[in-house]
Amino acid sequence: MKNNSDLFFACSLIEYIARETKNRRSDVVDRLGDDLSRIYKYADVFHCEPIEKVADDFIQKDAISDGDYDNLSKCKYAIPDYWDIGEVFSRLIEDCYEEENIITGIKEVYASWMAEKILNFNSDLYYQSREYLAVCYKEGKLLLA
Repeated sequence: MKNNSDLFFACSLIEYIARETKNRRSDVVDRLGDDLSRIYKYADVFHCEPIEKVADDFIQKDAISDGDYDNLSKCKYAIPDYWDIGEVFSRLIEDCYEEENIITGIKEVYASWMAEKILNFNSDLYYQSREYLAVCYKEGKLLLA
């Protein structure tokens, strides 16, 4: 098992920005563009500041406008925080992509069918083991219905 703290920070920041702006996570990744590589490369520096400030800086810099995607208000149960969901996504990316393909992995995972399934907080998918999530992602479907 890997422990890529830079990837964890980048995924948590994507989640935070998406919640703040009510955008799909894939749209946030698209809007970040080249800054996605910068966030990943300099995560150790960015994490020294409050995530709220870092998020606001990138929201302004990349002109990420408010959207209308709100998966949080539909949640009937306790909502996992952005760090928890950042960890789920970072582990999935770590388990499915080599280090030299991490940025590609971020783009592909957030644009995948799996992202929407994980972000349905009325299900328990985001609580499943990292191994199960990786196998499902690679198979292109949930293995247990």
